[in-house]
Amino acid sequence: MPPYAYFQKRFVPLSEAKINILTHAFHYGTACFDGIRGNWNADEEQLYLFRVKDHYERLLKGCRLLKINLPYSIEELGELTRKVVERSGYQEDIYIRPLAYKGSEAIGVRLYDLEDDFLIIVATLPAYLDVEKGCRCCTSSWRRIDDTMIPARGKITGIYVNSALAKTEAWENGYDEAILLTHDGHVSEGSGENIFLVIKGELVTPPSSDNILLGITRDTVITLAQKELGIETIERSVDRSELYLADECFFTGTAAHITPILEIDHRPIGNGEIGKLTKELQKLYFAVIQAKNPKYLDWCTPTYPKLAKIQHS
Repeated sequence: MPPYAYFQKRFVPLSEAKINILTHAFHYGTACFDGIRGNWNADEEQLYLFRVKDHYERLLKGCRLLKINLPYSIEELGELTRKVVERSGYQEDIYIRPLAYKGSEAIGVRLYDLEDDFLIIVATLPAYLDVEKGCRCCTSSWRRIDDTMIPARGKITGIYVNSALAKTEAWENGYDEAILLTHDGHVSEGSGENIFLVIKGELVTPPSSDNILLGITRDTVITLAQKELGIETIERSVDRSELYLADECFFTGTAAHITPILEIDHRPIGNGEIGKLTKELQKLYFAVIQAKNPKYLDWCTPTYPKLAKIQHS
């Protein structure tokens, strides 16, 4: 069974979902997207989509920034997503990318007098970073784009050139990931992840004012730390040197899950191994996204109804 896409208001095989080379978003980055995880629960033979409503609330905020009007409610977007995943028939972890974009076939830098369009694609996603072994990072020579340049609160396609430059620089210098700083030298985020520090038993993470994307995995970790471990998260500006002196450090993101950071700029973090609190949060998080923790089932949307489960078994 081929993977499917929702494209130009139809469900079509992914291989048939093509855009014209004159499409405005292709030339100018005038699109916004989100990333939703589908997590396979083998015991239940069910694929659970994680925090779909929250992802679409964020996508629609990005649409407001780009003056994109979609003719769908959040509930309709969620059901379209479930249907395209169900048609694709995956029985493994997947990645879903909804994308809203300026679909006019037109040349010219602007956001007005253009048609808006929307699509959803479904794919498998190789491990973005090594969740089990952790990663090595560097602080990037590229600075995080400021809110007055391209707003970080939206997952706007054009802004990811900033991330691509940082990630590539890190990779070519032998690191797994980059950490970007703001224009005034404070820690912002990774190329596609939020960042947390553990300092004397407290969780610390950069605030939204330091040009971070308000990550849904970030919010999940803050919630689980408070409700399950009794640990509050402090949101404040973080100096670069604090990274080196932290007891633990980790990334969060839809693609990265919770990934331990073992080394930054050739300096080991803590004892250079995965920290105790990081491990606790990983255990809680993976149980939640696979719908194995009954307290958080409202975050998990099952893909396959009973009949579909039999058909896809």
